[in-house]
Amino acid sequence: MPQFSFEKISTANRDTVYKVFSDFENYQKISPKFFPSIRIRSIRDNIAVVEEHLILGDDELVVMAKHVTDEPVLHDVFIIGGDAKGSHIQEQFIETPQGTKILVDVDLKLKGKMKFGGMFSKNRYQENYEEILDNFIKITEN
Repeated sequence: MPQFSFEKISTANRDTVYKVFSDFENYQKISPKFFPSIRIRSIRDNIAVVEEHLILGDDELVVMAKHVTDEPVLHDVFIIGGDAKGSHIQEQFIETPQGTKILVDVDLKLKGKMKFGGMFSKNRYQENYEEILDNFIKITEN
């Protein structure tokens, strides 16, 4: 299954970066190309369960995601149902003199026909996920 890690740099401060990256309630507004639909199912303290449609490459994933936040350091996304059940995405935010370093680890566990496509398209998934985060970074820097 596709597993990848990368880092990004934003000139914005960590609090600003964290707020944009962990604002799953507004993903559909700030990045409709990749998140055509978001529906909040429940929020309790720092844990939210969200139904998401995510466009990654040529695939549309319909998932139930559990977002766990540790402000302003960590945003974990656990896929608890749907096309990528068992997947985990972790975003760490490290304050630097130049702004914020974002460390991202993605472990995709795709189901059905996507499982076979995923074996051959790891780079495409990584490129698309990086594009999503680049969009978030642009928002933090404006």
